This record gives sequence, structure tokens and C-alpha cells, in this order.
Amino acid sequence: MSSKEMSNIEMNNKKIMRTMVVMAMFVIALLSCLSAKALSQDSARSYQYFYLESIRQQQQGNRSAAFDLMKYAQHLNPMAAETYFQLSQYYFDMKDNASARMCFEKAAELNPKNSTYQERLAQFYVSQQEYDKAIGTYEQLYSTNKGREDVLEILLRLYGATNNYAKMIEVLNRMEVLEGGSEQITLTKMQIYEQMDDKDKVLKELQSLVDKHPNDLNYRVMLGNWLLQNGKPRLALKEYKYVMAEEPDNEAAQISMLDYYRIEGMDAKAEELLTNLLSSPKTETSTKVSLLRRAIYENQQQGGDSIAILQLLDKTLSQPQKTSDLYMLKAAYLTLINMPKDSVNSVYEQAIKVEPDNAQARLILIQNLWPEEQYDKVIDLCRPAQQYNPDEMAFYYFQGIAYYQQGKHDEALNTFRKGVAQINSSSDPRIVSDFYAIMGDILHDKGLDTEAYAAYDSCLHWKPDNFGALNNYAYYLSIHGSDLSRAEQMSYKTIKAEPENSTFLDTFAWILFMQGRYEEAKIYIDQAVKHLQGDGGVIYEHAGDIYAMTGNTDEALQYWQKAKDDKVESPTLDKKIKQRKYIKEPKK
Repeated sequence: MSSKEMSNIEMNNKKIMRTMVVMAMFVIALLSCLSAKALSQDSARSYQYFYLESIRQQQQGNRSAAFDLMKYAQHLNPMAAETYFQLSQYYFDMKDNASARMCFEKAAELNPKNSTYQERLAQFYVSQQEYDKAIGTYEQLYSTNKGREDVLEILLRLYGATNNYAKMIEVLNRMEVLEGGSEQITLTKMQIYEQMDDKDKVLKELQSLVDKHPNDLNYRVMLGNWLLQNGKPRLALKEYKYVMAEEPDNEAAQISMLDYYRIEGMDAKAEELLTNLLSSPKTETSTKVSLLRRAIYENQQQGGDSIAILQLLDKTLSQPQKTSDLYMLKAAYLTLINMPKDSVNSVYEQAIKVEPDNAQARLILIQNLWPEEQYDKVIDLCRPAQQYNPDEMAFYYFQGIAYYQQGKHDEALNTFRKGVAQINSSSDPRIVSDFYAIMGDILHDKGLDTEAYAAYDSCLHWKPDNFGALNNYAYYLSIHGSDLSRAEQMSYKTIKAEPENSTFLDTFAWILFMQGRYEEAKIYIDQAVKHLQGDGGVIYEHAGDIYAMTGNTDEALQYWQKAKDDKVESPTLDKKIKQRKYIKEPKK
């Protein structure tokens, strides 16, 4: 069946529905002449029919017809709560909040024991940010079913939104009756009492946790921390000593003791305890990292005595390490205080020994070695990384570039091909694009133009604005005299993006030259020469060729001589100078 036929059927159905409504109204008018008893019975049947038909139409997706039918059902029986409830959904979807409110409220009023009606009304109030009304409705809903834990949780949030702390405590008390006491309820009460600035009740709740869980020493530490923060260090010390008597290596208690010593000005004891924590094999690595970060921060605030921090780091690292976390922290600190690169790199090397799959350490080390052109080390770092982190494209990228810089084009090409095999939908488009761009350069150097152009196409698929690839692709097309129109379009994008890039300007000028547009080419080659930085090389030779073809022979000779001085490798350069004219290079 065609979509047009389906549309016609749907239009006919809507017409039939409207006709049915009109006929029903006529029937009601006719029945008004009958007895009141007969009218009540027939109206009930009519109401039931139109209500059920509305539901059926709604299930079939005919919302417009369903809405009209439900409105008529509501007209037939204005005291039916279900019709108001159904209509409220339509009005809400239509963003007619006034009508939706009336229907939600009417449904809940007509059937106050229906929890669905009450809950939906409360949700509507919340959506309108009418929290007081929402609270009243949820409270009524809870009064009809005191087993609704979810309603209490909503009430807790609503009272919180209105900053009614007393009511929040009342709700939590109800939750305790329903669920029994719990750690989370007690902690929540503590937070609320803190907001109310009722210290006595906070302390009472904390003490209750300690009393209820005598074997969980963390609660005693928590109690001690609260006492310390609220100006009661002696009482706090009593709690810490109790815990450490039971568990001498309790980390939480030792860290809290550290805070106690600092607050009380007992710096020597604080330093001694900190050193013990950092050198102890029983202290978790994550705890050591946190302590050292805090020590570094405080040290920086006091002026930055790097010797003290380095001593702490070295003492901490004197123990065998299971993870590279502390080495990474030390390397980051050495970088922060501008230590020599060799010192930083040696720490990253230690991190890699402990955790060979630490991609971050390898990449930072590679980036530190790269400016120094330590390509052999880069290759040695990248090769095992491809086993530990096969999805990390950067390792193929750096290894391939390192080979390329060494002139090992076959090894570079093989590395890039391995990297390409790892490409997936989440790969970084910039890295993938550069992979293909360099592959295109290598393949072109090897005389494999078809494969090179395919690589450039893949490069531009991943990153259409890879200007280096656009320039090279366009230039190689131009020197082979193929598809010059496309070459011009690609090259033009590069000079629009970087109008002072002499390489890009030279390429565009040469493409115009190859099309015989010599005067235009002269404009762009002049710009290329103007923005030169360093040797002109091929650009000078191109300038000479263009000037020669525009009849400026003397200027052409000057540019060709500059190209020769820059030792440009050209099979025709000497002939051009000798014969004072442009000579086309033979096709490769």
C-alpha cells in the first residue's frame, strides 16, 4: 500500500471520528427528552464507548482523534477522574500548562486515593518549580502508603530545595522507622545539622555511629577529625590514640595525627610522622601520592625549597615500587622546578621500567627526546609500545617520522601501514590524516604516483584542511601536468589559509604557469619571493621560469643564478642560464 493511500485512509478515519462525535451529540440531545433514569443508563454506555475508543485510537498513534474523543467522553461524564488524567497528558505535551494543571488537579481531587494521579500531579508541580505544592501532594501520597521509601527520598530533596532543614530531619526520622538506622542516614543528618550550625547534634550523631559500630575504627577517626576541626584537639587526640593502640598502622589515624601535630605547631613530630608514612611499605601508594602533593603545595606556598621535597621524593622511592605513580609525580615536580631534561627523562625511564604499558610516560619521554633528534631512542621507545598499547596511534606516528627523518623510507612506510591497520571510528583524525600524508610523500618519492594519490585522498578524507597534504598533492599533480584544475582548487585553499606561506604561494604560481597563465603566475611568485625565509632554492628557479615566459629575461637570469647559488638540483638550470630562455624539464 502506498504512502498516499495510507494518508487517504487516515484522513477518512479522522472524518469518520468527527462524524461519530457529531452523531453522538445529536443522540444526547434526542435522549434529553426521555426519562432521567433512561438518560443516565444510555449516557454511561456512551461514555464507556467513547472513552475506550479514545484509548484505542491513542494506542494506534491517532493522537488527534484520541484527544477529540477523550474530550467528548469528559463532556458525557464530568465526574470521571480518568478522563481528566488522560487529557492532562495531552495538554502537558502541547505545553498548555494551564489546562494541564486544571486536569491534573481535577483528577487528583475526584479520586484522591489513586496514587498514580497524586504522583503525576506532584511531578507536574516539580516541573513547574512549585515545590511547596509538590511537597503537599507528596505528603498526601505518603499518608496513603507509608511504605513508599521513594516518596520519602523525594520529600527529602524537596525540603532541601526549600532549605527547610527541620523537615529534612523529620523525613530522615521517618526513613529510620521504615528502614532501620543506617550509616548514610546518620551522615546525612550530620550534614544537615552542620548547615543548621547545631554542633551538639552533629556530635551526638557522630557519637552514635561510634557506639553502633564499635569495631569500625574509621568512625572514631571521623569523630576525632570533627573534634580537631571544631577546636577540641585534646579530645581528638584521645580518639586517635585509641585507634592507634588498636591498630598501630591505621593510615587514616596516622594522617589525622599529622594534621594534629601541624595544628598544634609540633613541626618536628609532623615531619617525623610524614617521613615514616612515606617510607613505610605498608602505606598505600595513593596515600603517599596525596601526602607528597600536599607537601609540594605547602612548600610552594612557603617559597619553594626544592631540596626538601626532592629528599622526600627520593626517600619515598627508595622502596620497591609496584606502580609508576610516584615516578610520574617526581618527573612532574622536576619539570615544575625546571630541572634539566636529562634528569626528568631518567625518571620517566624508571616509570616505564616499573610499568611498561604506561603510555603517558613513553609519550612524554618521546616528546622530550624529539627536539634533540634522538631518533634511535624514539624508535626503541615506540617499538615495544605498539605491543603494550596497540591502539595508541602516536607510537606508530613518532616511529614512522623518526625513520623518515633518518631517510629510512621503507621502514617508515611499513610503520605507517601498521598504524593504518589500527584505525577505527574513534581514532584522532589529525593523526590519521598525517599518517596518510606522509605515506603519500614517501610513495611519491618511490615513483608510485597512483598509490601516493590514493594516500593523499585518504588523508583529505580524514582532514580536508590538511594544508601540507593539499600543497604537496597539488604540486605533484602540477609537475606531472595532470588534473591541473583540481590541483589549482587544492592549492588555492592553502594560500587562502596561509597567504604569506612562500611554499604554498610557489605551488599556486607554478600551477598557473603550467596552465599557461603566466601573468597571473608572476603575481603569486612575487609574493612567494617576498615572504621567503632562508634560501629560495626551487622558488627562485620557478620565478626565473615565470619571468622568462612574461618577457622579463634579465630578471629571469637573476633568479636562475640565485637558484644555482642555492645549489638547486635541476637538469635544465645551466641550459636556461646559457641560452637565456625557459627550457621545459623532461618528464620523469
